[in-house]
Formats: sequence, C-alpha cells, structure tokens
Amino acid sequence: MFADIRAQLQDLIKESLKIFDGITPPGILIDVPADKQHGEFSCNVALQLSRLLRKNPLALAEQLLPRLQELLKTKPVGVKIARIEVKAPGFINFYLTPQGFCGVLYDIFAQKENYGHCGFGENKKFCLEFVSANPTGPLTVAHGRQAAVGDVLVNILQAVGFSAKREYYVNDEGNQINILGRSIQARARQALGQEVDFPQDAYQGEYIRTMAGEFMRRHHIKTLGDLDKQPDAAFRQFGVSYLMDVIKKDLEDFGVHFDIWSYQSKIAHVKAIEALLSEFRKKEFVYDGEGALWFKSTQWGDDKDRVVRKSDGQYTYLTPDIVYHKDKFARGFVRIVNILGPDHHGYIPRIKAAAAALGHSVDDLDILIVQLATIYRNGKEVSMSTRRGEFISLREVMDEVGRDAARFFFLMRQASAHLEFDLELAKKQSPENPVYYIQYAHARIHSIIRKAHEEQRLSPKTRDMKCLKQPEEIDLMRKLGLLPDILIGCARTLEPFSLVRYLQEVAAAFHKFYDTCRVLDEDKELSSERLGLIGAVQVVLANGLKLLGVSAPEKM
Repeated sequence: MFADIRAQLQDLIKESLKIFDGITPPGILIDVPADKQHGEFSCNVALQLSRLLRKNPLALAEQLLPRLQELLKTKPVGVKIARIEVKAPGFINFYLTPQGFCGVLYDIFAQKENYGHCGFGENKKFCLEFVSANPTGPLTVAHGRQAAVGDVLVNILQAVGFSAKREYYVNDEGNQINILGRSIQARARQALGQEVDFPQDAYQGEYIRTMAGEFMRRHHIKTLGDLDKQPDAAFRQFGVSYLMDVIKKDLEDFGVHFDIWSYQSKIAHVKAIEALLSEFRKKEFVYDGEGALWFKSTQWGDDKDRVVRKSDGQYTYLTPDIVYHKDKFARGFVRIVNILGPDHHGYIPRIKAAAAALGHSVDDLDILIVQLATIYRNGKEVSMSTRRGEFISLREVMDEVGRDAARFFFLMRQASAHLEFDLELAKKQSPENPVYYIQYAHARIHSIIRKAHEEQRLSPKTRDMKCLKQPEEIDLMRKLGLLPDILIGCARTLEPFSLVRYLQEVAAAFHKFYDTCRVLDEDKELSSERLGLIGAVQVVLANGLKLLGVSAPEKM
C-alpha cells in the first residue's frame, strides 16, 4: 500500500511541477522518513529544482504547496493524505489519515504470506557463494555466522524478485587437504601403538582421532602393516568425504540448504587452468618474471600484480579461483556475491581484477566480509583456534541454544561489525532475549485471537475499518507498512541486519500497543478492528521470521 501511495504522490508532484514553465521535471524520489515527525513520505524535489532554477529550495517548496493541496482534492489519494507540510531546507512531507494507514492492513490481509514480496529484482540471476569452508574440520561459529548471513540474504533476494541461488565451493585439493591426510595418518599410527611426532602444522582436534579410528574400521586395518598398504591419497579422500558429510549435516540442521555444490577438483583442474592462462597470455593479461607467471591485476586497480604460477610450477590459490569465477559467469549469473571471513580483505581487489579480465564489470562481483563472532559463556570469552583444536563448533552452539536462537544471534549486528554472542542470553526465555521477545509477540497474538473466537465469538475485521485512531494503533500500522521497503533496502545493501532490527521494532510497537489499548473491549466493533490489527502484526512477524529461518510459534 505504501508503494501505491508513493506512486500516486510521484504523479501528483510531477503534475504540480507544471507551474514552472519550460522545466523538465527531475527524477522524483519519495522516501519514508526515519522520524515520524517528518510524516510518512518526504520528497526533496524542491532541492533538486533549486539547482535548475537558482532559487531558494524552501521558497520553491512553499510555492508548490498550494498547487499540491489543490490537486489533492481531485485525486483518489487525497482521502489518504491528512496534510502536507514544508520543512527546511525544502522538504515536502506528507502525513497519512487513519484511513490511509488502514490500507496497510488491507494489503496484509490480501497478500498474507506474500506481504513484503515484490518484483524489484526482475528475476535477475544472483549467485551467493558462502561458507565454503575447507573440509579440514567441523564448521565453527565463524562459518555459522557466514551461513546465517548468506542464507537470509538469499531468502530476501528471492522475496524481492531476484533469481538467487546458494552455492558452496568445496576446496578439495591443495596444501590444506594434504595436511589433513597426514594428520589422519599420524593419529592412525599412534592408535596402532607407533610413537609418532605429530606434525606441528597438523590439525590437532579430537575429531582427527575419531576420523583415524573410522578410517581404520572402514579399511579393516588391524596392524601397521595394513596401514602401510594405504596410499597417501586414501587418507586425503577419506578426510574430505568424511568431513563433507559432517558439514552437510550441520548445515542441514542449521536450516541452510545449498542449491549448488561445486568442487575445485571438477572445475579448476589442470586442463581448465592452463586454458585460462593461455587465454590470458593471448590478451597480454599475464607476463613472465622472476621465473614465475604474473597476472596484471594492477590494470584493474590492484595495488600490485599477482603470481598465478610459481617458479616451481605450482599454482597459487588465486589461479583456480579465477577459473571458478569464469565458470560461475558462464552459468549465466549476472551478479556474483562471495561471502568471506575477515582474513580475506586483501583478496578483494585481485578477484575483482580477475572478473574484469574475464570481460565483466567489477560491479558484477561483490565480496562481503563477515566479521568474526566472539562466544561468551558465563561471562567469559571462549578462545578458538581451528588448528589447535580449541574452538566451539556450530554444532555445539546449535545443541546449546537451539537453531532459532543461533540463527538470530548471528544476525544481531551488521555483518561488517564484530559480534559478541552470549550463550546464556540466547537460552533465556525472557524479554531480554530478542528472539524470544519477537516469538513471544507472535504467540501472544495467536492466543488473543483464539481466546476472542472461543469466548466471545469475535473474529478479526479485515475491511472498512474506522475505529483505529489511537497513537499506538497508528504507530503500529506505520511500522507494518515499512516491510516492503525494509526488504528492498536489505537487497540493495546486501545486509540482512535491517530486517532483524525491524522485527524487534514491530514486536516493541505491538507490546506497547497491547499495554495501552485493550484489545477485547466492550465495544465489539473496536475489538474486531483491533483483532484485525494484531492479526496483521502476526502476519508480518511470521513473514519476517520465515525469511530469517526462525520459527514463528503459536504457543510458548
């Protein structure tokens, strides 16, 4: 409904600009002010005109005001606008009538689970690659935060009309996988009684011992002689397969379902890499130097050129990544988003340069850096180191606080900001816990509506509302009307935090309304309308929680 009113106001303003002869109207932008004192809609067209007409923007806005007020009397949108005000330095602000606000509720009743969805994305193909943890250990809380951010972003992008896919890139080759294989082999030898100096660079978590035992069980290994018959590749392949099963199960239980699983061994194999380097050499994007092959990444803004093939003939990690991105673009994605950890800042300019070398705009590829999460238990920080085996896994967090709280808490700050995850707070069933606070509002509404129907035979009213005029009712409707804009904003910025904050604000507005306005009143008409209002709140909360991958319980 807000979108319809915005479109009608744009037409209204465009018509009012005819008082300025010979002026081509600029693009008319209508925003929703953060402060309700500035109305439900605000337009800066007078500030834009001031540059064309060389006049004071406030004076231009005041000149437009009478014409706008006159036009409103003849337009359908007029019954939805209570007043128009001009504010310095030249903003034109529009305030809705209660009838205008009720239109928000009618939209929610009509669209139900689709409220907030739109065609903004025009079905453009988006690929979000996230988590993509090397299969060298269980998923950590850092991976958990990336999983929550990526999964919710895809949900939001799909809701606003993009064709968005989730992709996991499995790095099943390279030095880390070699170390994994050696780690499993060393633990197996120890388990068979051989004294082995465990490699310093090896993975030391208890899970390696478990994997070594499972490797021996599957291969019927009873002696060191049996173990010696196993090639090094067997340990590597087993390690990747075993840990990928663990990772997939963790993600499944976390509510993250990837559409695409890509493997480095299948995409960035030697033949594909050499074909890419040959192509780059023909285009003079690479050159020889110091015995190595260099990629001219400075040609597209990188601070220095990058080695793609070392002097010993080995490829750097950048080389298969370029092949992988070539593959993604070849699959028809017009926008690629990689979600990475904070140790990848230096990676951004070189992979963007690669996208440009592949013939795409650097804006077709986005790199989102998700900062780490610090876990607190009983007020104390839990230290984490994957290599030393001292870390909290995503599985442990899910087991301790539940999937809903885990997902929500990972999203409670902007992805670019460090997150403090309080395990004790996440387990509390009280208003202090933000996810409980929102879920409780949803369950409470369900209880009220059920009670009204069972005890008073009252049902929520869904049209012709005339009684909702109290400030708390207006504030609640205003908040509900913002969901479509919130989702589009999240899609534009590739940041889901605004939805988290919005749902907290909706829940707070509902609780304030409930504490002030009696829902089941002696006035049956008023009660029915208020039941309709809170029913709309329930829809918005349920829709928002679904996008977050969090349940919306009917009882708590």
